[in-house]
Amino acid sequence: MSKIVVVYHSGYGHTERVADFVAQGAKAQKVVINADGNVDEAGWSALNGADAIIFGSPTYMGMVSWQFKKFADATSKQWFASAWRDKVAGGFTISASPSGDKLSTIQYFITLAMQQGMIWVGQPSLNDGNVNRLGSNSGVMAQVGPTSPAADIPQGDLDTAKAYGERVAAITAKLAA
Repeated sequence: MSKIVVVYHSGYGHTERVADFVAQGAKAQKVVINADGNVDEAGWSALNGADAIIFGSPTYMGMVSWQFKKFADATSKQWFASAWRDKVAGGFTISASPSGDKLSTIQYFITLAMQQGMIWVGQPSLNDGNVNRLGSNSGVMAQVGPTSPAADIPQGDLDTAKAYGERVAAITAKLAA
């Protein structure tokens, strides 16, 4: 069975809720990027031993959080060693507005994955009005109002996250075969 890790930063709990559903779908371990932008040694060990890594960050001001960026910069050690080459990659984000420039965050994840020599997994066109309601094929995009708690994230967005986790797991298993 493939080892999949979801690594994410969550400022207010919204990204963590989406991460829970991605991880459930992928049967993945979660690694938290803390409020200072750091991952503990056990987290780095899990990431380095993973077959697939799914990145997650809220979209703040049209980009990943500074904590996620600090984490990404710290992956230069993996880059120098080509440690993540040929691992499967994916990503998800959430913001308060329907657009919120979430695509910039997903594209940042894609660029990070390409820098690392990883293989990016998008999601199939699942837009049925509930699943993938925001129409992203590059990764998961979720949305909830600016004053809404994480519990108010639409179920369709959470279903999309779970389905995406399942897809990353299926692609990872297929490539490992």
